[in-house]
Amino acid sequence: MPTQVIQAQPSTNAFSGFIQFWKDVKAVAQPYWYPNDSGDRAFSDVIRSWGMLFLLVLLIIALVSANLFNSFITRYLLDIIIEEKNPSKFSDTLVLFGLALVLVTLLSGFSKLLRKKIALDWYQWLNNKILSKYLNSRAYYKINFQSNIDNPDQRLSQEIEPIASNALSLSANLLEKILEMAGFLIILWSISQSVALILVTYTVIGNLIAVFLTQELNKINREELEAKADYTYCLTHLRTHAESVAFFRGEKQESNIIDRRFSNLIKNAKRKIDWEKNNEIFNRGYQAVIQIFPYIVFGPLQIKGEIDFGEISQASICCYFFANALGDLINEFGNSGRFSSYVERLSEFSDALKSVTKQPENVSTIKTVEENHLAFESVTLQTPNYEQVIVENLSLSVQPGEGLLIVGPSGRGKSSLLRAIAGLWNAGTGRLVRPPLEEVLFLPQRPYIILGTLREQLLYPNTNRQITDAELKDFLQQVNLQNLLSRVDGFDTEVPWENILSVGEQQRLAFARLLVTRPSFTILDEATSALDLKNEGSLYQQLQETKTTFISVGHRESLFDYHQWVLELSQDSSWQLVTVQDYRNKNTSITKTTGNTQLKIDSFLKDKFQTKLENSIGEGLSHKEMNALTSYSLSTIRSKASKGESITTNDGFIYRYNKDPKVLKWVMD
Repeated sequence: MPTQVIQAQPSTNAFSGFIQFWKDVKAVAQPYWYPNDSGDRAFSDVIRSWGMLFLLVLLIIALVSANLFNSFITRYLLDIIIEEKNPSKFSDTLVLFGLALVLVTLLSGFSKLLRKKIALDWYQWLNNKILSKYLNSRAYYKINFQSNIDNPDQRLSQEIEPIASNALSLSANLLEKILEMAGFLIILWSISQSVALILVTYTVIGNLIAVFLTQELNKINREELEAKADYTYCLTHLRTHAESVAFFRGEKQESNIIDRRFSNLIKNAKRKIDWEKNNEIFNRGYQAVIQIFPYIVFGPLQIKGEIDFGEISQASICCYFFANALGDLINEFGNSGRFSSYVERLSEFSDALKSVTKQPENVSTIKTVEENHLAFESVTLQTPNYEQVIVENLSLSVQPGEGLLIVGPSGRGKSSLLRAIAGLWNAGTGRLVRPPLEEVLFLPQRPYIILGTLREQLLYPNTNRQITDAELKDFLQQVNLQNLLSRVDGFDTEVPWENILSVGEQQRLAFARLLVTRPSFTILDEATSALDLKNEGSLYQQLQETKTTFISVGHRESLFDYHQWVLELSQDSSWQLVTVQDYRNKNTSITKTTGNTQLKIDSFLKDKFQTKLENSIGEGLSHKEMNALTSYSLSTIRSKASKGESITTNDGFIYRYNKDPKVLKWVMD
C-alpha cells in the first residue's frame, strides 16, 4: 500500500515534544546552513550566509557594549553637572555622549537591516526548495490522493516566511538580551549586591505573570484568526456564487449569515481590547516599580552623601534595561509557540512531498513505454490507494489519425483512463504504450485558464513559441472567438479570464490552443460539454483536419459522428471495444427491444408516419417524426440537418433535409 502521511499529533510528553521540535528545526535549517548534499547549496552561498551571520553577531555584541558604555557616560555626565560643575568636562562628555548615541543608533539600524537580509535570503532559498519539491514529479497532484496534508497553498504562501524571520528574530534577540541582562546585572552587582538579587527575583515573578497573561492572548488571537477567516470566507463564498444568490433572491439570508459572522468578529475584538487594557495597566505598573526602585533604595544614601547621584542614575538605567531585556526574552519564548507550529507544519509538508514522489514498494504498477502510438496491453487500472479496480485486462490500440470515444456510466473510470495515459495514475498491472507527453495535449471539461495574457493563453504550455498576431487572430476566428479581441486591449493584456469568459468560451479557447499547438495526440475529457452542436461539430471537424490521433470522453450522441471506435466501460470493470456503427446498431436493438417486449409506437403517429413514407417526396418529415423512425436523438438529427447529411431510417429509406425556407423538411433522397 502507498505510504500514508499522517499529520503529527501534539505530544503529551514535554521532553519528547521538545526533541521532535529540534528535529523539525534541523530538517528545515540544516540544508541551508550546513548542507550535506552537494546539490543543496553552492559552497560560495553557504560561506556568504555564515559571513553575514558572523557579522550580525559582531554587531549585536557591539550594540550591547555601546549601551553598557552609555550607562557609564550617563553616570559620569550627571556627576559633572551636579557635583563637579566643570564646564569644560561637561562639554567634552556631552560630545562623547552624543557620539555614543549616534553609534548605538547606527549599530541598531544595521543589525536590524542585516537580520532582515539574512531572513530574506533564507526565506527565498527555503521557498524555492519547497516549491521545487512541490512541482517535482507532480507532487502537487499526488499529495491530494496519498496524504491528508491540508491547505498546501497556504503552507507555501504564508508559513515559510515566518520560519526564517522568526528564527532570526528569536536567535538574535536571545543573544542580545542575554548579553544585556548579564552586562547590566554585573554593573548593578558592582553597585549593590542586595539590589541586584531583589531585582532578579522581582523581574522573574513579574514576567511569569506576563507569560500567564500572554497565554490568554494567544487564545484570543487564535479565535480572532478563526473569526476573520470565517468572515472572509462567507464574503468570498458570496462573490463566488453571486449569480446563484441573485437567482434565489437570497440577499436577506446572506446578510444574516454575514452579520452573524461579523458579530463573532466584533465580540472577539472587544475581548482583545479588554485584555489589552488590563495588560497595559500591569505593564505600566510593573515598569514604574522597577524605575522607582533604585531611587527608593539609593535616594536616602545619596542624601546622606554616601553615594553619588550618577550611581543612582546608572542603577536606574541598569534596572530598566535588565527588566526590559528579560521581558523581551520571555515574550520571544512566548511567541516561539507559533514558530514551533510553523516549523512542524513545514517539516510535515516536506516529508509528505518526499513520500508521495517516492515509488511505493511491494506494489504493482503499470509499466509505461514511450513509442509513437497509443496502446493498452493487458492493463488493469486501479485507484491510487489500490482499493478499487477501474478497468480490468484492457487491450486496445489506437491507430494514427483515428478517434476513440470512451463511454460508460458516471463514475466508472472514463477520466481515470486519461489520467493513466498522462502518467498521473499508475496503480495496477500491464503495459501502457504512449508517445512522449510533450506530444500530447489534454483538454479537460473545465479548461485550464492560466494567469496571463491572451497570447500566453493561446500558446500554453509552450509560451515561447513565436506566432504573429495575424495568425493568432485566425485561430480565434476558427473557434468562433473573433470578437474576443474587442473585449480586451490586445493579445498582451492580462485580465481575469475566468471571470470574463463563459465556460463555453473557455472550451473554445482551449480548442484554439489545440489548433496553435497541433499536437500529434489529443485527449479530450468532455471538452465540448458546454458548447452547442454547431460549435462542437465545427471544432471536431477542424480537429480531424489536423490529422491528430485523439481520444474523447463524453456522453453526447453527436460525438459518435467524429470517432471510429467506441470503448464502453461497464459497472463490473469489464469493457468492450466496437466500431461506432456496431455500437449504434446495438443501441438501436436495445432501444427497439426491452427483454422480449416490443416497444410500441403510438398508433396515431404510426399511421401518420406510414402516410409520410408514402408521400415523403412531396410533404417530408419533421425532426420529431424522423426521430421515431431512426435510432438517432433529436439533437443528432438537427445536427445532421444543419450539415446537410443524409439519414437512413430503420426501414432502409434514405432521407436528406431540404433547407428551402418553403420546405424545411426531411424528404426521401
